[in-house]
Amino acid sequence: MENQNYVFLKDNTANPAPLGLLGFALTTILLNIHNAGGFALGSTILAMGITIGGISQVIAGILEWKKNNTFGTTAFTAYGFFWLSLVLILILPKMGYATAPDKNEMAAYLALWGLFTLFMFIGTLRLNVALQLVFGTLVILFFLLAIGDFTENTNLKIIAGYEGIVCGLFAFYAAMAQVLNEVYGKTILPIGVVTKK
Repeated sequence: MENQNYVFLKDNTANPAPLGLLGFALTTILLNIHNAGGFALGSTILAMGITIGGISQVIAGILEWKKNNTFGTTAFTAYGFFWLSLVLILILPKMGYATAPDKNEMAAYLALWGLFTLFMFIGTLRLNVALQLVFGTLVILFFLLAIGDFTENTNLKIIAGYEGIVCGLFAFYAAMAQVLNEVYGKTILPIGVVTKK
């Protein structure tokens, strides 16, 4: 049997998680300023949903796959496509390609994303506190929005908007903590790493 020499390459690629978290954070904050009554739904939110919220998160998810990170791959790719699907839900009816969803459709759409996020939140219990805050508040956000759409309660949607801003700020913190901690080679912004048993 021939002696075979194997070369194992060390993964020196950058951490894609901050990009994915930032894409989620910026788009979530902007949309929820709208939900809280700050301004109308316009091209700014739609453009953010397509680019930084959608495409950048999908790219981050693919890069997480390269890192062998199933959680990151699933989270970033799924939420990237969430943003793209949300933009399509908003623009397809205006382009004449579909009817606008009624309150039951939107409630079901948001509730399904809430259910998915609940299971992802359970996964964060093995990761870090920063992600637990992001996913925990995101579960609440999806269900508040779903109930708000189903009941057509505008006050509940406004409350959801403020809660969504908090969720986005948690994601922004988690993204910037990873960037700054890596740049400085020490903990500048703690994320509360969970000790795995």
